[in-house]
Amino acid sequence: LIFILQALLSCAVFTSAQAPQLNLLPMPTSVKLGTGQLTIDKSFAVALDGFDDQDLDKTIDRFLLQLSRQTGIPLGARAQTKASSPTLVIHAQHGRKATQELQEDESYQLTVMQAGTELTAPNSLGVLRGLQTFLQLIGPTPNGFAAPEVTITDGPRFPWRGLLIDMCRHFIPLDVLERNVDAMAAVKLNVLHLHLSDDEGFRMESKKFPKLTGEGSGGLYYTQAEMREFIAYAHDRGIRVVPEFDMPGHSRSWFLGYPELASAPGPYQLVSSVEPVMDPTQEKTYKFLDEFIGEMAGLFPDAYFHIGGDEVDGQQWNANPKIQNFIRAHGMKNNQDLQAYFNQRLQKIVSKHHKIMVGWDEVLHPALPKSIVVQSWRGQQSLAVAAKGGYRGLLSYGYYLDLMWPAWRHYAIEPLSGDAANLSAEEKSRILGGEACMWTELVTPENIDNRIWPRLAAIAERLWSPASIQDPQSMYRRLDELNWHLELLGLTQRTGEIEMLHQMLGSDDISSLLALADVVEPVKDYVRLDTVKINDSSLPLNHLVDAVSPESDVARNFRTLVETYISGGYKDQNAALQIRERLARWRDNDAVLHPALEESFLLREAEPLSQNLSSVAAVGLASLDSLEKSEIPPEAWRTQQLSILSSARSPTAMLLLMIVDPVQELVMATTGSK
Repeated sequence: LIFILQALLSCAVFTSAQAPQLNLLPMPTSVKLGTGQLTIDKSFAVALDGFDDQDLDKTIDRFLLQLSRQTGIPLGARAQTKASSPTLVIHAQHGRKATQELQEDESYQLTVMQAGTELTAPNSLGVLRGLQTFLQLIGPTPNGFAAPEVTITDGPRFPWRGLLIDMCRHFIPLDVLERNVDAMAAVKLNVLHLHLSDDEGFRMESKKFPKLTGEGSGGLYYTQAEMREFIAYAHDRGIRVVPEFDMPGHSRSWFLGYPELASAPGPYQLVSSVEPVMDPTQEKTYKFLDEFIGEMAGLFPDAYFHIGGDEVDGQQWNANPKIQNFIRAHGMKNNQDLQAYFNQRLQKIVSKHHKIMVGWDEVLHPALPKSIVVQSWRGQQSLAVAAKGGYRGLLSYGYYLDLMWPAWRHYAIEPLSGDAANLSAEEKSRILGGEACMWTELVTPENIDNRIWPRLAAIAERLWSPASIQDPQSMYRRLDELNWHLELLGLTQRTGEIEMLHQMLGSDDISSLLALADVVEPVKDYVRLDTVKINDSSLPLNHLVDAVSPESDVARNFRTLVETYISGGYKDQNAALQIRERLARWRDNDAVLHPALEESFLLREAEPLSQNLSSVAAVGLASLDSLEKSEIPPEAWRTQQLSILSSARSPTAMLLLMIVDPVQELVMATTGSK
């Protein structure tokens, strides 16, 4: 289809909003298509024209290895960068900064011609972004692997495009982080925000204060040597690493080793319903933080340092007479004023160590300097308030991946919408971009890839591509293709689910269980988390809800089939056949799966869900029969079918059956009304 479009649209120039169906994500700023294609074979070679350094050589090495993995064609590495007849010529004016900066130029121009390819960028960071686009262009054709003739001019809309990973609730090993960094680079994200301390764990080694991890990590943390290597790994892929140490709240893990920092004497333990908070009234708190932040500032080279500052529980402050006396003596009105005082002191410490303070939107206060960055989890309103006040901001509202929202819902969240849409041009320039958030109360190393990908790529496009890119159907088509591409980088969002299903069922044949898993999704928002009174990371996350994807591609595609059939006046026989085949398979699945569910204590809770799938599919088949025969069934029948669907719509085993709504569309269509 790509090459047919190329023939029809020869030499046409497209804005991103009009771009043809190239499998690019995020979509570039502009595209100009030619008519031919560049063949990719074993003679593929790279040459550098102009600037060259070790960093750029390593970038090309990784590119060639990835291209080889993607095509199965054995390709050399650095030796080919000196080829006399290169397939790809790279022009870079200069190198990257030793420490990647916020506004560093990431633009590039990529020209793919039948005779060869040219990639031009101001620096090697732009080269890195352009190579990822080139990899996405390459695919199989009848005559081998090839890339279409095309000229792409591209650059990011926002300079800060990030992902937060929480390693406190559940520890995430470095190898898992590394493969996610590889995937982030593939979709042109450029910031990894590490949430390194919270109530449930302190995950970063401090040599000055060893009891932070000695008492507060449960033995799971990163050594400083490991973190240095990881930061270098991320830098090689164009990704900044920003650390977060949450304070004064979300800080229970600090107090296991250093209870003197807390506003109440303790003792403390990691698994607890108590939400302690630092004591901002004592000088020893600031002396401790000065030494600690100084140590961490030397470890993390990025200019930005996140201090958390969200959801401060003031119960300990209220119960401490000394703290209340401090509030009154300093003319403060409430706990919010006390936190503002703490943040002012903290900001001076962060600045002293040559870092820029970042905090969640609760830190916003006119007493803080305009240099700080406010990260909004509350929405565009608080983001706009910060921008109007002269502060720079990031949006995370709407990008919380742990809420299990579908990709289209994240995709619809625009940083410059709502109150932010009414800002002046100067105020809008203070909105740096956004970050997706992966909180890990219900996430482990086994399923984290599944929880992040591929939905994060939709957010990546929102932050990189022009605001005019708004078509969810196009996004999903490209997202489906990208999902397979990500597997080549070592992600386990597909294979991890299969492994978990095997473990639950205890059988080599999981086809019937997979048929059920493919049409369900976890409950949304924090419905499941609300059932857990205390966040205990030792609780097993090994049920069906922990394995299935946050969004069912099978159910989404089924809904599209149903909508196509109904909108076509029930005349599309191909759609009808596909609908019938799926419904018949789902109707009969329970008879095969049910005995296996009874044999697994992990899956027994899914028995009603499997039965519901069978019942809903039967309703769909009966409705399809009526539509194909142009029969209008009795109202009593329709009422009975809708009752079955209503019952099946309720969550079972914390899972939602996602074919209920499209089947209901079939039922309602039997009324005969259009």
